[in-house]
Amino acid sequence: MKKILKYLLYLIITGVLAFALFLAWITLVEYTPKPEEALATNLPQSTPLDKDTFSLMTWNIGYAGLGSEMDFFYDDGTRTRSTREAVREHVNNINKFVQSNDSIDFWLVQEIDIDSKRSWGINEVEKMSSLLDDHYQVVFAKNYDVPFVPVPFTDPMGHAKSGILSASKYPFSQATRYAYPLIAPWPQRLFLLHRCFTLLRFATVKGHDLVVINTHNTAYIYDSTLRMKELNILRDKMMEEYGKGNYVIVGGDWNQNPPNFKPAGDFNGQYFVKAPLQLASNAFPKNWKIAYDDKAPTNRQNDKPFVKGENGTTVIDFFILSPNIELLQIKNIDLNFRDSDHNPVFAKVKLN
Repeated sequence: MKKILKYLLYLIITGVLAFALFLAWITLVEYTPKPEEALATNLPQSTPLDKDTFSLMTWNIGYAGLGSEMDFFYDDGTRTRSTREAVREHVNNINKFVQSNDSIDFWLVQEIDIDSKRSWGINEVEKMSSLLDDHYQVVFAKNYDVPFVPVPFTDPMGHAKSGILSASKYPFSQATRYAYPLIAPWPQRLFLLHRCFTLLRFATVKGHDLVVINTHNTAYIYDSTLRMKELNILRDKMMEEYGKGNYVIVGGDWNQNPPNFKPAGDFNGQYFVKAPLQLASNAFPKNWKIAYDDKAPTNRQNDKPFVKGENGTTVIDFFILSPNIELLQIKNIDLNFRDSDHNPVFAKVKLN
C-alpha cells in the first residue's frame, strides 16, 4: 500500500511540475502586440479618391472550419475541428465567393488562419491574398497566436495562429493595427485572442480622408466593464477621425446584436435567437448610422450541425457609419452557413 501511495504521489508531483513548466513556457512565448502597429510602411503617395460611392463586404469566415456540418465545443457542441476534406472544401468555396464578388471595393474578413491545427495548417491568408493580388492591396493583422491551446483535454485545439484581413481596390496612405485591452487575467489570457481593429486611410478629392475600420469584438466575455473598455477604444478613434471632418466606416463581427434588434418577417425561414449581448442604444451619438439588415441572419449557434429552422440564428455582423455618410444598401447574404458559422454582409455607401 505504501508503494502505491508513493507512486501516486510521484505522479501528482510530476503532473503539477509538468503543468507549471507548460504555463511558464506559454508565458515566455506569449503574443504581446503593441497598442499600435503599422501593417504597411514606406507607402507611396496615393492619388486622392475621385469618387463618392463605395461597396463593402464584411465576413467572419470561421477559419473555414465551422461549416454547416460542424458543432463546436466552445458553443456547447462536442467537436474541436472538422475534417481536412471539409476544411479544404470550405476554403475553396469561400475563395470562389470572393472571386465572384470582385467588384467589391473593400473586403473586411475576420477569423482567417495562417497556421492552426483547427484548419489543418492551411495558410488561408496566403490563399486569399494571392486571389486578391491583381486587384487589391491586402493587409493582415494577427489577433491569435498560441503555441498550444490545451482544451478540451480529450482533443486539444493545439496551436492557433489567426487574425483579420482587409483588402482595398485603392492605395491607402495608412494601415494600422490597434490593440483592444486584454479581457482576462493571467493565466486565462494566455489562451485567448488578443483582439484588435485595423484602420485603412484614404485621401479623397473632397479634402477629407475616408477611414475604413475592420473590427472583431470580444466573444464569450459578458463583463460589461471589460466590454465597454474595448468599445471605448474603438469609439474614441471613430470620434477623433470624424472630429477632423473625415468619413468613417466600421464593419465586422461585433459579437452583439444592434440596439433594440428584432428580425423582420420570417427572417428568411431561420430561427431567431437573441445574442447574449446587445449594443446599447446610446453607445454612439444618434446621428451615427448603425447599418444592419433585419431580414436574414449573419450568425448561427454551433451547439449542433446546422439545420435551417432548428439552429438559433441572429445578427451580430454589421456596419456603423459616421453622419457624413449615406447608406444606400445593406444586405445579409444568406448562404445557410455552408462554409462558416457567419454569413457575409454587403453594404453600399455614399460620401456626402
